[in-house]
Amino acid sequence: MFALETIAHRLRQGCQTMSYPDGPAPALPDRHGGALRVDSARCAAGCDACVPVCPTRAITRLPGQPVALDLGRCIFCSACVEACPPHAITQTNDHRMAVRGRGDLVLGKPGEEEVRLAAALDEKLRKLFGRSLRLRQVSAGGCNACEADTNVLGTIGWDLGRFGIQFVASPRHADGLLITGAVSRNMELALKKSYDAVPPPKIVIAVGACAIAGGPFVDHPQVCNGAAAVVPVDLFIPGCPPHPLTILDGLLRLLGRVERRLPP
Repeated sequence: MFALETIAHRLRQGCQTMSYPDGPAPALPDRHGGALRVDSARCAAGCDACVPVCPTRAITRLPGQPVALDLGRCIFCSACVEACPPHAITQTNDHRMAVRGRGDLVLGKPGEEEVRLAAALDEKLRKLFGRSLRLRQVSAGGCNACEADTNVLGTIGWDLGRFGIQFVASPRHADGLLITGAVSRNMELALKKSYDAVPPPKIVIAVGACAIAGGPFVDHPQVCNGAAAVVPVDLFIPGCPPHPLTILDGLLRLLGRVERRLPP
């Protein structure tokens, strides 16, 4: 009797896994804000009100140039959005932010006002990893926020395994590393050893502002300012922490499972 009740309860629940990317993406929470956009045409000459309010020095302005906003350093506190008098920096509510090149996260110049989303791996690597990707997650000095949002992808609502992507316990069983944290000096050697233990060909994914550029600890003598200072990085996923949907979208773009640009 108990077994029949259990089966009936599960049937009433139906499928709890989201349909993304085949269906619409779930809405981001109001407090998230999504990716930022810099409108260089609105950026008033001589105005640098947004520069001093940034806690990670993600915003710079050279004389005669528009504001440059580095989403890799950004912790998405929205202080710059509130401080900008002409509203040149705005939130887009777009979850898509993953890029292949570190320079693609720097916004501000005409034509570079939004994130240039990640292209897929080359055909050879897509054939190797497109249907089965095993990742070893390395927390290299993180606060556990990025780690928590990565773990969410394994829950029933996201079901990362349906895409053939799984986390494994050993780098020797992995196809690549997913790195979180600012890479403290104490973790530098451990990260190098983990990378060396992954059999080639291999990929590296940096998740979060800390893993990309050091986050709130940028330029501190006890951190390496991100994973790229220690190992080559193939995918950068910004955020503090990135929303699980941002992480999932980045992974699927890397594997060529979603188009480079999709309508919002």
